[in-house]
This record gives sequence, C-alpha cells and structure tokens, in this order.
Amino acid sequence: MTTTSRSVKIAPKGMGLNDFVALQEGYFAAEGLDVEFDWKTFRGTQSSWKEFDYFQRPQDKPYTESKEDVIQGACVWGTICNASAGMGKVVADAYGDSPWAIFVRPDSKIRKPEDLRDIPVSVGLRAGSHFNVPYRLERYLPLENIKTVNTGGFGARLKALLDGEVEAASLLPPQIAMAEQLGLRKIIEDRFHTLWWVPDRTSPEVLRGYLNALDRAEKAMDAGIEQYLPLWKMAVPAEFESHPWDFSKFGRGERFVYKPIPEQEFHETMDQVKRWGLDQHLKERKFENLVCPTGAS
Repeated sequence: MTTTSRSVKIAPKGMGLNDFVALQEGYFAAEGLDVEFDWKTFRGTQSSWKEFDYFQRPQDKPYTESKEDVIQGACVWGTICNASAGMGKVVADAYGDSPWAIFVRPDSKIRKPEDLRDIPVSVGLRAGSHFNVPYRLERYLPLENIKTVNTGGFGARLKALLDGEVEAASLLPPQIAMAEQLGLRKIIEDRFHTLWWVPDRTSPEVLRGYLNALDRAEKAMDAGIEQYLPLWKMAVPAEFESHPWDFSKFGRGERFVYKPIPEQEFHETMDQVKRWGLDQHLKERKFENLVCPTGAS
C-alpha cells in the first residue's frame, strides 16, 4: 500500500460506476490518492454545448483555459483526437467498454436504422455520441446521408429528444436506462471503447494508482453489483434528479478493462476520423507520441 498521499482531481465520465465505487470503498485512498471529483467539468459535459466550438467544450477547458490537472475520459475516437489536437495525452494501459444506442420518441415514424436517412441525430460534438453515429450507421446508410446535430452532453440530448427539439438522439449510459424507463424507443444499439486522457505532466504513479483503484472497483462490482446500483444517482443530470428512477434496472453501464488498448485500434481510429472529414484539428499522429506512460502491467 502506498503511504504518500497525492492530491488528484477527477472528472468522472459518469457512464459507469467505477469512480464512485472506488471513492466509496476507499480504493483511491488505498492507492495513495486523495481524490477530489471535478463536478464543474462533469456537469458541464452533461449540459448543452450548442454554442461552443471545439476547444471550448466543458471537457476542453481544463486544457485550454483553467490549465488544471484533471483526469477524465472520452470515447477512443474523442480521446485520441483531443490528444492529437494538443489537449493532453492518451492513457493506453486500460480502456472502458460501454453500451451505446440511438433512441426516438414512442410516437416517431422512425422504426429502423434505415429510417434515419437524412435525419439529424442529436450528438455531443466530437465525442462518443458523435463518432458512434457514422461508425455504426454506415452499415445501413451512405455516409452522405448520415446527419448529426450538435446538442452537447447527455442530459441535454435526452431533454432535446423529450422536448421534440430533435427526432433522434445518440445516448450512452445512464441515459440509455433513463430513456428505457421513460418509454422511448431504441432504434440501434452497440458497444464502443473509451479511454482516459490527462495533461502531459500527469505522474505515472498517479495514473497507475488511479487505474488500480478502478480495477478494484470493477472486481467489487463483479462480486455484487446490486449494492452499488444506487450510486447511479450521482450521474443523473440536475434536470432529471426529481424523477423517480428505478436504479435497480440501470444495469452495469461501462465496464473497466485493465488491458492495453491495441495499437491497431489507434490506427483504425485515425483512418476513420480522416474518412469522416473530422480530422481538421489533428496534429500529432504517432501513437507513441500521444501516450502518457503509467508503468502499469
């Protein structure tokens, strides 16, 4: 057990329970980490980003404005693109495995993926909800007929769908479980990988301790997930907190996988982002130059 305590600021993705379980069970402390959750960034990523360009999103600001050292996560595509654009480094020694889905309202005429032809799907600009749309829908539609509209974070996307502002929304956990309880219709679902991204100067020892704590939380949930499901309340956006959610039906959400992300997935991501026409901000394209070492085994 580490004896020296290091202060660490974390913005949870909120797509899984690992951060919340690790804090509750003392796994961060056991790894020598004095953790503070960055609720401002986290709640910002749930809100609307409609008025923000890239580099101005809530998750960008620790790198472009406040210059705070914050550990946070995003989809594989987003994390790699953010790091390539000069915002931090990729943590490649572990990854998340998360559900994803597109939902519509119950009265919608959209019944199958092909019905989304030329229908703008609500997404968060250059994040998992965005990149998943062309990646998954291209099996059903030509790329030029796959449309997106930038709404922002998952609370904003779910609200936009419920309010009739959009016809379809790209959702992640726990919005998927929320949408199901609200009676919305699922059109397509799949899974995708996530990665953590950090400032260049982040200590390898801190990262290793962080990943170790998440792994301990994963094992604890494997041993008894039911006791931890109420922690989903910490990931519910403010505008939905008053709803009587049944957290026992929320499920696991994102899983933590303590294995290195295959380098081939990095190169495939770069190729796809270029083909989608979303490579305008990419600068550094070498895997080894974008990875932050952790010394994890």
